[in-house]
Amino acid sequence: MKVVSLHVYPLKSARAIDLGVAEVTGWGLAGDRRYMVCDPEGALVTQREVQALAQVTARVENGVLTLTKQGEATPIHATFDPERRLDVRVWDDPLSASLSSPEVDAELSRWLGRDVRLVHADALSHRACNPAWAGEGVETGFADGYPILVATTGSLKALAEEAERLGGGAFGMDRFRPNIVIEDDRPFADDYWQAIEISGIRYDLVKPCTRCIMTTQDQMTGERGGPDPMPAMRRIRMSGDRRVAGVLFGWNAVPRAEGRVSVGDTVTVVAEPPDGWPLRTR
Repeated sequence: MKVVSLHVYPLKSARAIDLGVAEVTGWGLAGDRRYMVCDPEGALVTQREVQALAQVTARVENGVLTLTKQGEATPIHATFDPERRLDVRVWDDPLSASLSSPEVDAELSRWLGRDVRLVHADALSHRACNPAWAGEGVETGFADGYPILVATTGSLKALAEEAERLGGGAFGMDRFRPNIVIEDDRPFADDYWQAIEISGIRYDLVKPCTRCIMTTQDQMTGERGGPDPMPAMRRIRMSGDRRVAGVLFGWNAVPRAEGRVSVGDTVTVVAEPPDGWPLRTR
C-alpha cells in the first residue's frame, strides 16, 4: 500500500489544496483547517448552510491568508490580530480564535451573502479531541473532531460500484474531503486497521467518520442535485455501533509523532483490532 494523494483545507469548508509533501503536526497536516467562517456569535458556518464556500480557495503565505472566489475579480488578503479574539464553536466544542479586520469580514460577508466573521486557530487556541477516542492530550484546530482523516481508493471504488448498481452517477474522493488517501484495492480495509505507519509516524485510527449532506455537494460549486453517494452509503455503510450512528466512510486518525508524509510513501498496518467495525446488515 502507498499514499496516493494528500489534501489540506486551509479554510474549513472551502476548497481543497492538493500537496505532494505535507508536514505532520500534532494538530494534523500543517495548514489544515486553521481558518474558519463563523456567524457573529462565533458558531461555525459550513457549505451545509452557505454553498458558496465551495467556490472559495484559501492559501497562506508569509502569515497572510489570501482568499479567492469564483466570480470575484479581487482577492481578500487577511491577517489576524492575536489580541483581538472571539470565543467560537466547532459543533459543541468551544475555543478562542483570533480575528481579522472588520473590512475583511464585510467583504467576505458580501461574497457569501450573509453576515460572517473570519477567524484563525492560532497558538493561543486550544481544542481538545474527545479523550475517549483519541486519548488524553490530543488537540486539533477547526477539523470536525480529530487531526487527520484517512480514506482508501478501494473503499471509494466499492461505494461507487454500489451507487452505480442503484442507478446513481459517478463521484470522486473529493466529496469526502480526506487528508491522506491510501491506494488499496480492498474495499473498506480500514475498518480492520487499528494503526498504520507512514515514514516512521504511527497513526492510530481512532473513530470511523460519519458522513453528512456535504457528500452530496459538488466540491467546486457547492451545488446539490448531481451524483449522490448517500443511497449507496445507507445501503452498505450504516454503522452497527450506536456510539457512532449514521453512515460511515473513512477514519479519523491521530498521529503519534511529528514529521513528514509524501505521496508515494509506503503504508504499513502495524496494529489490527480483534474485529472490524460492525455494520448494520440488510
